[in-house]
Amino acid sequence: MAFRSAVVTFPGSNCDRDLAVALETISGVAPTRVWHGDAELPERLDFIALPGGFSYGDYLRSGAMAAKSPVMRAVVEQAGRGVPVFGVCNGFQVLTEAHLLPGALMRNAGQNFVCRTVKLKVENSQSLFTTGYESGKHIHIPVAHHDGNYFADEETLDRLEGEGRVAFRYAEPVNGSQRDIAGILNEAGNVLGMMPHPERAVDEGHGGTDGRALFESVIRGMVDA
Repeated sequence: MAFRSAVVTFPGSNCDRDLAVALETISGVAPTRVWHGDAELPERLDFIALPGGFSYGDYLRSGAMAAKSPVMRAVVEQAGRGVPVFGVCNGFQVLTEAHLLPGALMRNAGQNFVCRTVKLKVENSQSLFTTGYESGKHIHIPVAHHDGNYFADEETLDRLEGEGRVAFRYAEPVNGSQRDIAGILNEAGNVLGMMPHPERAVDEGHGGTDGRALFESVIRGMVDA
């Protein structure tokens, strides 16, 4: 069965092509490209991806305006049906603003844009997105963000930890995120948001392939379902 994916583009997205290339490279099937103004998504999708960038110029708050785009109503509906949804960097910000994930992404500690490869620790290897990793393993994934400082109240943080919904954690100081959180899952486990860019780590020529396992995990899980 062919893997059916979609990549959403907002005004200001700049990593949508990166995601599309990564998905086609790994799955062998080009994803459908969806514009933010589209009111509907293709039927029977296996995967929806929200890319990094600066949607709507990051006006108001990063991801706030994109969360109100027509397409996001369809994304929320599909997520509620169990379709895997992945938001990376600005996509993570959009997911929190759309209330598909708890918490918020604030300005980095130190007020600096961070652009480098960082070390992550895999905290949960049992999710749909992470079965290709081992818990506790360190991987190296690029980051490029100015508003990646994850914040949530203590009760929410404790719930995320207790329910195994912290997927990735920074293994080194990066942006001031509470409890070094780099990526989280929703309660159902079918929505993942993370600030680092695994789509930029699928080709050895780009410096590493530690991001491949994330996409391979989803593709294997959905095709075998």
